Amino acid sequence: MSRPGAWGVRLLAGMLLVGLAGCGSGPAPDVAAPPQNEFVFGLLMVGPANDHGWSQAHFEAGRYVEKNVPGARMVYVDKVNPSDRPGTTPAQLADDLLARGARLVIFNSDDMKDGALEFARAHRDIPVIHISGDSAWPEGRDHARLPNLANIMGRMEHGAAMAGFAAAMTTRTGRIGYLGPLINDETRRLAAATYLGARHAWTQVLKRNPGQLRFKVSWIGFWFNIPGVTADPTQVADGFFASGFDVVVSGIDTTEALAEAKKFSTPDKPAYAIPYDYVSACAEAEGVCLGVPYYNWGPAYVQQVEAVRAGTWQPSFQWLSPDWSDINDPDRSAVGYQKGAALAPAAARELDAFIGALAGGLNLWTGPLQYQDGAVFLKPGETATDAQVWYLPQLLQGMTGQSVSNQ
Repeated sequence: MSRPGAWGVRLLAGMLLVGLAGCGSGPAPDVAAPPQNEFVFGLLMVGPANDHGWSQAHFEAGRYVEKNVPGARMVYVDKVNPSDRPGTTPAQLADDLLARGARLVIFNSDDMKDGALEFARAHRDIPVIHISGDSAWPEGRDHARLPNLANIMGRMEHGAAMAGFAAAMTTRTGRIGYLGPLINDETRRLAAATYLGARHAWTQVLKRNPGQLRFKVSWIGFWFNIPGVTADPTQVADGFFASGFDVVVSGIDTTEALAEAKKFSTPDKPAYAIPYDYVSACAEAEGVCLGVPYYNWGPAYVQQVEAVRAGTWQPSFQWLSPDWSDINDPDRSAVGYQKGAALAPAAARELDAFIGALAGGLNLWTGPLQYQDGAVFLKPGETATDAQVWYLPQLLQGMTGQSVSNQ
């Protein structure tokens, strides 16, 4: 998930009163040299390792590496954000991982972008992976040309479209809410991908008027709730359900949308939710869960660790697609969609057909498409480039909600 630019800029300065949490894999740095046959890699996570979302998906990928690469050992720090760790930078925490023996360091949030660049420049002999950024993309706007920096991201636009499709196949009111984190290029494109999937189901499968589909985006201001700083995602989800939205698709790291769907759902007025990031997220409220689009970082992490260990590692930009032969293959697919128990059998069959169409080349990013303000995004028959999708500047026509942050 792209995390926005400079450390702390998106949040209020001096996030108050929260003490420095302990490092995830030990109370103090281990400065002793690792055994000769051991390979230590470091992971910085923006949220807690057990968030049932973005950070837990990365944490479990680290455990996957330990299981699949002999001698690999993860050291990590979680809650790497200016609220939980005021006055401490990602680069400083990465130095701690280095002192504990790490020979590869992964920064898992674009909120750590400056820290990843600072650390990479200071330690040219240490490979650095920045999840979701564009600093290693030769065609990207922020290409840093660093020989020890790579970017990895999953093409979650596919998973988001699947979520939108499932939502549109399920809604009885024609009202789908999208619980968004903060506003940046990536969160806009994922919200838009969700809408495109919903619109495809609504118009092409259900054969309904696109004007009768309401798709509203509400942003909370960060990847998860920070009391007093962000909007409360519980209250935002409640607002959706209380005003006639019967499906809420989440783009945040945590599972409030599921909890609130369970609270609001009744036999006469069922409510549903689709969480994000983590394959097992539906377990929080299976009876209202339509499924979850999730990241599977393990195979890519294994490839990176093995390349560093073999001395063949090279900086690269990787935007990884699902393995269309089986999007839920845990050893091959970077992006998947785990169906939820609440998804009706008929909707599940249509979702399978939609996934098959995506695998066969269906591209929802094909014109005519307009931006939210009415300007032309794609002309009829025109297909978006990777850069046009990655750097989507506005939401799309047919969506309501802010396209640009007020901050």
